[in-house]
Amino acid sequence: MLKTLRKLYFGNSKGAHAFRYGLLAFDIVTVIFVITTSFFPHTRPVEIADAVIGVVIVTDFLARFIIEPRKFMFWTRFSTWADLVALVSFLAPIAGESFGFLRVLRTLRLLHAYQMLSRLRQDFKAFRCHEEVILAAINLLVFLFIMTGLIYATQFQSNPQIQNYADALYFTVTTLTTTGFGDITLEGTSGRLLAVAVMIFGVTLFLRLAQVLFRPSKVRYECPTCGLKLHDADAVHCKHCGTIVHIDTEGYN
Repeated sequence: MLKTLRKLYFGNSKGAHAFRYGLLAFDIVTVIFVITTSFFPHTRPVEIADAVIGVVIVTDFLARFIIEPRKFMFWTRFSTWADLVALVSFLAPIAGESFGFLRVLRTLRLLHAYQMLSRLRQDFKAFRCHEEVILAAINLLVFLFIMTGLIYATQFQSNPQIQNYADALYFTVTTLTTTGFGDITLEGTSGRLLAVAVMIFGVTLFLRLAQVLFRPSKVRYECPTCGLKLHDADAVHCKHCGTIVHIDTEGYN
């Protein structure tokens, strides 16, 4: 069984790739579920769905822990703590109601896994050509959802201006884009610190997305001499070391 699990999580077979795509699809559906249900009262069916999703995450978490050869290093990784946050939010109803958006950390972890990135580059030309834009957009969206969840969780009981996720999302977006209408403000020292975090980190991620959107496109090709991986689409020589590079293209004007 241990050998089978390692093949599924780290192998290069079609079954292993399909399994990891299945995990990615599960995470995407989970995020959609979280966003949709956050605007409605948590009924019994929603709580049951939460528990089922939580069991799946527990199973995935235990499987990755079992196949991990370095158990101590397992607890030092971002992916481990992202999954623990997701586990608490799905299996503990009180935590889940306020911190539901923290579950998107799982999707961020999976999308940044080396095997998943490698397979997405291989299978999808659009991802291969726009990888930096896609990842920058995902990082910004994940940050947006996390800050929305934190703002709602810390403000909805004490701040009459924050009554639901829509209010928290509205504040986060207006703050991140520096629009700042001022019709919603956060109360207390913790609220002000959250607003500062949104402004500093959010604007940084937003500028990163703008940078990759408007700068000249690059192609991924590892220079055999210096290892530089991104080059101009029409490059003949590596800009770092001058080595001749042979980039496969479909033709450029």
